[in-house]
Order: sequence, then C-alpha cells, then structure tokens
Amino acid sequence: MKRLGDAELEIMLAIWSAGEAVSSSYVQEKLRGSRDWALPAILTSLSRLVEKGFLSCEKRGRGNWYTPLIRESDYKAAEGRGLIDRLYSGSFTGMVASLCDGRAIGEDDLAELRQYLDTLEGK
Repeated sequence: MKRLGDAELEIMLAIWSAGEAVSSSYVQEKLRGSRDWALPAILTSLSRLVEKGFLSCEKRGRGNWYTPLIRESDYKAAEGRGLIDRLYSGSFTGMVASLCDGRAIGEDDLAELRQYLDTLEGK
C-alpha cells in the first residue's frame, strides 16, 4: 500500500470520518482551522488521492464526490506495521521499550495497553 503524505493523510482522515461520499467543499470546511486550504490545493490533492487508488471520484451534477477505496483501519494497520519494521526491526517490544525509556508513554498508557492485551487474550 502506498504511503500518504501529511497533507494527504489529513484529507483522508476528514473523508473517513464522514462515512459517506463527500464533496471538495466538505473537505475544505472540515479542514478549516487546522489548515486553511485554498480550494484549488484541495482539488489537486483529491486528484492525486484518486490516482494513488485511495479514493474514487463520481461526477454528480456540477461537482465531484469522493469515496474512500481503502478503509482507515487497513491503512493504519499497514502504516503501524511499517513503522515498527522500519524503526524497530519488526519488534513491537522494542518500540514500547523505546517509548517508555524516552518517557513518551506513561503509566496510564501502559495500564491501557495491559487492559487491551487482557481483552485480546480473553477472546
């Protein structure tokens, strides 16, 4: 799966959160405040996302509507695995140890991770 740049990811997160096909003006409104995009920049990014296979584009009246072709969970899983592979030689434990050593993970985070792992073991 191709990787998204930061701006493309921001657009995809806005589209994924909609749960349905969206227009370019929807994306522009959704991103208002975090990054004030000009409509031409959004249109260019949407076209690139269509070319990369992340979105489909359907002409409706005078506008285009965009639908995700890749699920958010699938993208995040692939990116997460890629991050662990690239930075920690495939070791999840190495990643967690590094984050703990660097104080990027606190006790609350570890408790949440323990609870999640316990839930997985109970399945």
